[in-house]
Amino acid sequence: MTSNLQFLLSSPALHIASRSWTLPESYDFCHRLAAAHYENFPVASRFIPKDRRKHVAAIYAFARTADDFADEPGFTPAERIDNLMNWQQQLTDCYEGRAHHPVFIALAETADRFQIPAELFLRLLTAFRADVTVNRYETFEDLLAYCENSANPIGRLVLLLFNYRSDSLLMQSDAICTALQLTNFWQDIGVDLQKGRIYIPQEDLGRFGYTETDLRGRLCTRAFQDLLASEVTRTESLFAEGRALLHAVGSDLRFELTLTWNGGMRILQKIRRSNFDVFEHRPTLSLIDKASIVLRSLHR
Repeated sequence: MTSNLQFLLSSPALHIASRSWTLPESYDFCHRLAAAHYENFPVASRFIPKDRRKHVAAIYAFARTADDFADEPGFTPAERIDNLMNWQQQLTDCYEGRAHHPVFIALAETADRFQIPAELFLRLLTAFRADVTVNRYETFEDLLAYCENSANPIGRLVLLLFNYRSDSLLMQSDAICTALQLTNFWQDIGVDLQKGRIYIPQEDLGRFGYTETDLRGRLCTRAFQDLLASEVTRTESLFAEGRALLHAVGSDLRFELTLTWNGGMRILQKIRRSNFDVFEHRPTLSLIDKASIVLRSLHR
């Protein structure tokens, strides 16, 4: 069990508050929870204006905890669903002015200040429940539908924190967030296999003549290389579709978004350079990669 989930579960406030949390204490709780988990991409980093960081941390704490309920060891499937339903009830209470858990005390203030609809958080919870109950996707369209709940709400939440609300910007954000989610899938094919999950669409496996038996055997055949090349190309197209967002937002958010966009594209480049063998070498961002991404983002 990850340290941040242990930290959360050790809190007496998970189900029933045994103490009163002030708003500053609640935001601090979210910051500490966020800091306990490693991410490829920056979360509430120093590149985000200081007055927004606590709000990013509150959103992250909500999503990270729900993700851990769905994914981390130590729970049965029924317990995972129960934990997620409890989290959803606390979200409802939060929007009705009855928040007790520090994550929701912070989230209530953030949601009210930036007029964030509960639907975005509910869509995330729908995706986390799918993580418990679904381990195959028949078509690429089915996978995109999952991303609509698992990834796209995050980008929309961030845009709302900076008061970017136009439909065109939200759609560009959706393209980038879906691309980031897909990048994570292709990066983690081997990791997800260990959890019994296959995110490569079943119809694509059939189209390229690559079987689940081949996948479980971690065979990087020509068929697999062609298959993953096709998925990477689709993902790059989504990054390109959303790229205009980087120039449409102001300086308050542009650098952070550019970092994230470049980080996702760099992972795809590393997948290509490894000749698509993500079994032997899981692509990650090295310190040199990260430094290069920062410099590239500053230049742009």
